[in-house]
Amino acid sequence: MSGESTYNPQSGFTKWLDTRLPILRLAHDSFVDYPTPKNLNYWWTFGGILTFCLITQIVTGIILAMHYTPHIDFAFASVEHIMRDVNYGWLIRYIHANGASMFFLAVYIHIFRGLYYGSYKAPREVLWILGVIIYILMMAAAFMGYVLPWGQMSLWGATVITNLFGAIPLVGESVAIWLWGGFSVDNATLNRFFSLHYLVPFLILGVVVLHIWALHVPGNNNPAGISVQTKKDTLPFHPYYTVKDAFGLSIFLILFSYFIFFEPNVLGHADNYIPANPLVTPAHIVPEWYLLPFYAILRAVPDKLGGVVLMFGAIFVMFLLPWLDTSKVRSGRYRPLFKQFYILFIINCLFLGYLGAQPAEGSYVIMARIATVYYFAHFLVILPILGVVEKPKNVPQSISDSVLGDVAQPNVQAAE
Repeated sequence: MSGESTYNPQSGFTKWLDTRLPILRLAHDSFVDYPTPKNLNYWWTFGGILTFCLITQIVTGIILAMHYTPHIDFAFASVEHIMRDVNYGWLIRYIHANGASMFFLAVYIHIFRGLYYGSYKAPREVLWILGVIIYILMMAAAFMGYVLPWGQMSLWGATVITNLFGAIPLVGESVAIWLWGGFSVDNATLNRFFSLHYLVPFLILGVVVLHIWALHVPGNNNPAGISVQTKKDTLPFHPYYTVKDAFGLSIFLILFSYFIFFEPNVLGHADNYIPANPLVTPAHIVPEWYLLPFYAILRAVPDKLGGVVLMFGAIFVMFLLPWLDTSKVRSGRYRPLFKQFYILFIINCLFLGYLGAQPAEGSYVIMARIATVYYFAHFLVILPILGVVEKPKNVPQSISDSVLGDVAQPNVQAAE
């Protein structure tokens, strides 16, 4: 899609470097002169926002690791030391802690945008799969990071989640013991989680590079879901989309800053400000807000193994999405029935998040089971059937036609 390179080194040094390591040419072709569909809206700015969040988490995490002690006798005190004695330690910790929530907020918007505009359809299946892998790695890093402060919720959250692996037939007990480093959550567990929490963000960074590479092969999707046909359908990435991304990021930073400076602890759990005590169980063990929908699915099934299977299945089904959605039209903009079910799906996911924060008893369990059934039905039943029975609206012939509002000629473009 990008065509021939337009990079022209000006100085002697850049000419010398270009013949040996054309990294400046790669950067120019990927982020400056890269042809981008001219109808992208602000929902497309979240890719850049997510890159910012990842870099922020890595940088602040490295600084925090310089002062953190991964030992059950000192971990809680070392966090307090960071907050009270390290210069601007409180700021770095609040950026890192709230940055995890902002990271997930941005990634959920990014995912739901992809679901609506069909960004998972051919030829972007690998791009979507890599995105799901990034999401799984994010959840792993977030869970292990939640354990590190070694408060009450850290200890008991680790105990609940690691015990789930024991339900896996044949290998479950061995996996749980390896995670614990013994026969219960203890000092070895904290050391393992600290090491993995430090490592996983760099794995995420590597997969993000692959994700961007996979994006540049077929090019960006767009709100109309139409492939680029001529040069008039595109604009250079710089300055048009760098400015747009910068504006989107600035709005996002206002929200981020609000939590850092005015509500730094509102997204955390009060019990995690109490030192971990294996003899006192919290009244209600819950994960962070961004994991609550999957926690609700886990608890919706009375059988431990069944809950684990459904929880992991809720993530695995997203790998199959490119083949489950049988519609030939990419964008939900031209799919009237899909729009209605898409809104219901968002409401259902939010409802699952609410139920994950409630006690696993009474009507909450019943509602969680209903919401879980609908979650899987959306992917396994509704999307395949919609592709057959839905009559989409007329799709414009080109991106330029969609921008100008010319939809006179019907064109149901296949996701090819």
